[in-house]
Amino acid sequence: MTTPARQKPGRTRSGETSSVRTLERGLTVLLALKDLRRAPLSQLARQVGLSVSTTYRLLETLRQQGFVEWEEQTGMFSVGLRAYQVGLAFAERNSLIGAAQPEMNALVAELNETVNLAVLYDNEAVYVHQVEGRQLVRMFAHLGDSAPLHCSGVGKVLLAWRPEEEARQKLGEGPFMAYTPHTLTTLPALLPELARVREQGYSLDDEERELGVRCVAAPVRDQSGQVVAALSISAPTSRFTREQIADVAERMQRAAGQVSARLGWK
Repeated sequence: MTTPARQKPGRTRSGETSSVRTLERGLTVLLALKDLRRAPLSQLARQVGLSVSTTYRLLETLRQQGFVEWEEQTGMFSVGLRAYQVGLAFAERNSLIGAAQPEMNALVAELNETVNLAVLYDNEAVYVHQVEGRQLVRMFAHLGDSAPLHCSGVGKVLLAWRPEEEARQKLGEGPFMAYTPHTLTTLPALLPELARVREQGYSLDDEERELGVRCVAAPVRDQSGQVVAALSISAPTSRFTREQIADVAERMQRAAGQVSARLGWK
C-alpha cells in the first residue's frame, strides 16, 4: 500500500490558496462597505479594485450568510445583521468596554457631550465604544472608524507612552496630512507634543483635525501600567472653550483612572 505524500508545513494546495484568496477579498469588500455605510455595486467595485462581476459574487455570498444586506428598490448594499452580531460578541468579551461603560455614562451625564473610547490598531486609532451626548448638535464618530495618530486626541495619547522608535514607525517620516492650519505635520513638531502629553497626563486636539472642534483625551492603563486605550470627549469650540480645558482634562483623567483601576492598574 502506498503511503500518501505528506504536505510540507507552511505550504497549501492550490485549492486552499484560492479559498484563502477569496476569503481575503470578501473581507476586503466587507471592510469597504463598513467605511461607505451604503453603496451601489459599481462604487464598491471601484473602492476595492475588483471587477463588478467578482465584487457581485463576493457580495452575494456575504448576503446569503447575513453579513451584507441588499435593498432591491435602491440597489444599495449595506452591512448586515450577522456582522453586527460578530462585533457584539467582541464587545461582550472585551473587558475594556465593560470597565469603561460606567465612567463614560457618568461623563455624558455630567458634561453632556459625546465620549469615545479608542484603541491602537496598526498605525491608526480605532473607536471601539461610544456614549453619545444629548446636545442637539453633537460630535460623534462611527464605531470602527479610525482617527489619524498625529492630529487626534486619542491618537496622541495612544502614541505618547510608546517608545519613541515605535512611535516613529507608526507615524512614518512625514510630512503628515494637514487637516487644518493647526495640524502638526512633521516629526520634529510632533515628538515634543507627545512629550508634553506624557508630562501633563492628557492630550489636546485644539482644532487640529477639524476646525471648530476641540477634544481632550486621557490614557487608560491595564494592570501592567501599559496604555491600552484612550478615553476622549469632543465638542464644538463654542461649547468647549479654552478656559474649560484644564477642568475638562482633570475630569477626563479621573475617569480614565477609574477605568484603569477596574482593569487592575494601581
